[in-house]
Amino acid sequence: MNCIIVDDNKLARTAIKQLIAQVEYLNLKKECSNSVDAFNYISKEAVDLVFLDIEMPGMTGLELVKNLKIRPIIILISSKENYAIEAFELNMADYIVKPVSLSRFMLAVSRAKEIFESKDKKLEIDEKLKDYIFVRSNSVLTKIKVNYITYIQALGDYVNIFSPDKRFTVHITLRGMEEKLPSSKFYRLHRSYLVALDHIDGVEEGTAYIGKHPIPIGEQYKKELLKKLNLI
Repeated sequence: MNCIIVDDNKLARTAIKQLIAQVEYLNLKKECSNSVDAFNYISKEAVDLVFLDIEMPGMTGLELVKNLKIRPIIILISSKENYAIEAFELNMADYIVKPVSLSRFMLAVSRAKEIFESKDKKLEIDEKLKDYIFVRSNSVLTKIKVNYITYIQALGDYVNIFSPDKRFTVHITLRGMEEKLPSSKFYRLHRSYLVALDHIDGVEEGTAYIGKHPIPIGEQYKKELLKKLNLI
């Protein structure tokens, strides 16, 4: 995976560079001291993964992400925790708080690798029945019944499709999934989540539960969700 480091702190860049050197599948292509240089490089070169600081002069890391037309996989790295919610809403692969330990770094890049390796997976839906989908990877097709899907989580240009016992990472946006799945069965209750209405087991204080798994409910989605749940 071709990666770059974007951080205005030279010592921080050196620390991440040393961690990258310990991972065989990471290939460091460039170090950038500001977001503008990173933006120009990403616009011209093939970058799979970005290790991105947030607080930088000029353009912040979050502003860089919002300005990218084609977004690589991004791992945000910050000395502060208070950007975690915004990072979550932007569907980052991971969010690490400095100083970065090797074990935490390995966890983050493992998640990034999983997303990267799924880039050739495509989603196909039977246009006549629309009651199942096929996830394709390396010429192998896996059939998933639509009724078996519990919820879908956005990961930038990818999604995680969850069933009761499996997870599939697919190269499609959450909006793309929303357009393909029946609106009578699925509802987008958060900018990062599409849920199967039949699999919602409870709702409490802005949170929906799929089994024991909590899913946040966006404020703008609450009213319509209650209608779809046939609230008495």
